[in-house]
Amino acid sequence: MVDTNRITGAAKELGGKIQGAVGDLTGSNRNSVEGRAREVRGTAENLYG
Repeated sequence: MVDTNRITGAAKELGGKIQGAVGDLTGSNRNSVEGRAREVRGTAENLYG
């Protein structure tokens, strides 16, 4: 059974990857860093529920 936290974590991880990539493309350090942080939080939530 898939845990809701894992689904939410995967969504946050994907959102963070997208935000980080957009930050890289636009040269926005803030978006890049926030995106990477969001990605890490999503990964942790996905792994640990």
